[in-house]
Order: sequence, then structure tokens, then C-alpha cells
Amino acid sequence: MNEAGWIDRFIRHLEFERRLSPLTCKNYRRDLQTLAAYCEQSGVDEWRDLDSEHVRAYAAACFRKGLGGKSIQRRLSAARTFFRYLIREDAVSKNPITSVSAPKGKKRLPDNLDADRMARLLQIQGDGPIVDRDRAILELLYSSGLRLAELTDLNLGDIDVHDATVRVTGKGNKDRIVPVGRMALKALRQWTITRSDMANADEQALFVSNRGTRISTRSVQSRVKHWARQQGIDANVYPHLFRHSFATHVLESSHDLRGVQELLGHANISTTQVYTHLDFQHLAQIYDQTHPRARRKKG
Repeated sequence: MNEAGWIDRFIRHLEFERRLSPLTCKNYRRDLQTLAAYCEQSGVDEWRDLDSEHVRAYAAACFRKGLGGKSIQRRLSAARTFFRYLIREDAVSKNPITSVSAPKGKKRLPDNLDADRMARLLQIQGDGPIVDRDRAILELLYSSGLRLAELTDLNLGDIDVHDATVRVTGKGNKDRIVPVGRMALKALRQWTITRSDMANADEQALFVSNRGTRISTRSVQSRVKHWARQQGIDANVYPHLFRHSFATHVLESSHDLRGVQELLGHANISTTQVYTHLDFQHLAQIYDQTHPRARRKKG
């Protein structure tokens, strides 16, 4: 395709004007390069020549290759945003993606651990810097519902022990203040005592690796799985599961959707509403088990 350079300009726009994360920019580039390759195969040489029929054929080709509705929606969303940029730059006059939608994928409810299994997972035994660090990581993930990248990006100054809060930089470089629970504070206090045994002298990261530098997301994932096995948790445990469990448990107790939205740092409440489905499932189960007109007769 003759106009592949527009993708590079668009990615720079995402990086420097919209300040999106490197991972998000990488995903945009991959999806747009896939579209560009399809255009080249279809004889579309310039972006202005792409019309809605081409886009529908592209979506159908993605579907035939086995992509689910959600993946196709993501690719079309990337293309839609890209064409808005092209219109702004007067490279094209219309957005051919606007009238095209992907098949809706089945909404998958987030996994979560129930309160009992989460409590068992967090009952980590032992001492020493590594155990202290891991205990503080797990407690903070569950206590404050942090994303994995938010956790690894934390610096020492982001924790306010007196106010029991943590300052988090979330998606889109938006800051939010999140409460820290009693058990997480206790674990953090212990970790700050033993942290000096692991951290390099000038390291500002709250959580560090054996090398004394900021811990990586991959290392946190590995340590979470280690402790899940150690504690005998019969589930696929990963860092984001703590965030799902946090949201589900808080919503079950408070029924305050807006509050949970603020705590999670969701820009749109529709993102948070997926947890109401989980909450409803839980309530429906209780109803089926307890309501006189719902209980099934034995035998």
C-alpha cells in the first residue's frame, strides 16, 4: 500500500498528543498494519479509496479466519479512530468504518475468588524480605483493586500510611487516590522495614526485585502463581483476579456502583457495570437456595 506512512504519523500522534501507553500504541499499529495488508491484497492503494464495502469484506475475512466478535470490534475500532485522524489531517473526506459493526461477542464475566479462598490465599506464612514483599503485593492488589502496571509503577512516596491511601497513576496518566485496608497497611509497614535489604540505595520503586531495581510485571505474575500453588488455591490465579475480586466483594457489600467505578478508575461506568451481573448471579443463587417459592423439592 502506498500510504503506509500515515500509520507511523498516527502512532506518533497517539504517543505524543494523546499520550497513550506503549502497549496500546503497539496494538493500534498491529491492527492497522493488518488492515493495510488486506487493502494491498484487495487492490486498495490509497486510504481515500477504502469504502464501507471493503471494510465489511475485511470484517468478514477476519471472521472466516476464526477471530471472535470482540477481536473484530477492536480492529474496527482502531481503524475508526485512525480515519478520524486522517479526516483531521485532510487526508480523506469520510470515515468508511462508521457504518460497519462487528458481530457482538458473548460477554464474558470476570473471574473472581470468593472471600474465603481469597482469605486463604492471603494467609502467607514465613518471614524475610521476599516473603514480606510478596505479602504486601498481594494484600495491596486485593485491598485497593490496583491494575498490575499500577502496582509495579508505585514509588515510595505514593503510599500515605497516616491517611491509609495510595496515589495511583492509571490509564491515560490519570491519578486517583485509593484507600488502603488495615491488613495491607500492616504488610506494607513490615515491607518498608525489610525493603532496604533488597533495594538499591537510590531506588525509588516501592516494590523491588532481587536485583534491587523496580520489580517487573512478569515477576509479580510469577510470584502470584507461586503463592496460589503454595496456599492450595484450585483456580487460575493471576494479578488482575485480585482486582476483579475486590470489585465484586465491594459491590456485594455496598451496592454502590459509582463508588466502585471511582475506586477502579474506570472512565466509563459501563465498564464497571459488568460486576453487577456477577452480583446478580450471587443474589439469584441465594434466592434459589432460600426463598420458599424458589426452593426445589427434594426427591
